[in-house]
Amino acid sequence: MNKLFLPLIASVPLTSHGLSTTPFGLVENRNVPGLQNGMDYVKLGSSDLVVSRVCMGTMTFGEQNTIDEGVEQLNKAWDKYGINFLDTAEMYPVPTKAETQGRTDQAVAKFMKSRSRSDVILATKVAGRSERINWLRKDGSSTVVNRKQILESVDASLTRLGVDYIDLLQIHWPDRYIGGLFGQRDFSIAESQGKDGTSFEEQLSTLKEVIDAGKVRYIGVSNETPYGVCSMVEMAKHSPELYPRIVSIQNGYSLVDRKNYEAGLTEACYHHNVGLLPYSPLAGGVLTGKYSDNNVSPKARMNLFPGFMARYRDSLNEAAVEAYMNIAEEAGMSPATLALSWCYHREHVCSTIIGATTLNQLDENIKAYDVKLDNEVLEKIHKVYQRYTDPTKAYGA
Repeated sequence: MNKLFLPLIASVPLTSHGLSTTPFGLVENRNVPGLQNGMDYVKLGSSDLVVSRVCMGTMTFGEQNTIDEGVEQLNKAWDKYGINFLDTAEMYPVPTKAETQGRTDQAVAKFMKSRSRSDVILATKVAGRSERINWLRKDGSSTVVNRKQILESVDASLTRLGVDYIDLLQIHWPDRYIGGLFGQRDFSIAESQGKDGTSFEEQLSTLKEVIDAGKVRYIGVSNETPYGVCSMVEMAKHSPELYPRIVSIQNGYSLVDRKNYEAGLTEACYHHNVGLLPYSPLAGGVLTGKYSDNNVSPKARMNLFPGFMARYRDSLNEAAVEAYMNIAEEAGMSPATLALSWCYHREHVCSTIIGATTLNQLDENIKAYDVKLDNEVLEKIHKVYQRYTDPTKAYGA
């Protein structure tokens, strides 16, 4: 194995906290300046990647944050909190636009120039199928996850990021029709007709090409379904010489967006050792409580993504958020701390992707890792969940 690809766990000293195991492999705890209880590290699914249980999301860099502010956030995450894992994408920052595309990767590249490559677990994503996004490819094609575009995407990402390899390459969203994505209606057989997209065979065989070329170490999926996960894993199990195995799934997951994952993906990913990387653990900021009044900044995510964020406002979600805020107040913590602590320490969560627009927000978000909710608080959360099981889909209620 190339020395660059040695598991980071080999160089991390053990502490008095010791070792334990989880569904995602070996975990260790390292003392870090910013956390009383240290940062935990875990294997990502079936891979040899050893990642911090908190992952730095970067999609605001170049839009809500300047490039230099993004670098400042990453430096603090690494030096104060022991984070070693970051996630970017070729289409970032968001909202995705031709004139800003690539700025996030510029921030990541600038950060990585001051770091040893082996100290950063770098994840990025190839865009899924979209007729609207036609500025990522040199020939002006709309994005699809076919062989030509995967190869072009990987090479372009390597160039922007200034690296020789990507640790984790993810398909940002499925190439086929799946329904239920980003507030859309759930899967419809009628709607699915003629929308099969690029075959799993073509996607996985191309991903094997970039792995064999040394450009990518491992692959994952994002916004996937149990059908997609199980299909891809089974293909890799039966024909490993043709298809690589997915090791991770990056899906939305939070107090108000649980059912989509827990109803089927939890079981599938547990049995296939696919690590969950939740994004939007604060539901786009709604679970911080900052949208409970009307004094919202024009730069707030709610205003930047009106369509994407609608399900968090025009629904029973507002009542659910209020109930969770009340639990946080009774427990003597902020709503953000409650929501993040709950997500961080779920047994099926591998590493939670967080985002912040200020250093103060970053501190609060990561320090929530020190908090573990007691059984009384967890039972209160469960009762709210029973009442508002799937609130983001109760539009206009």
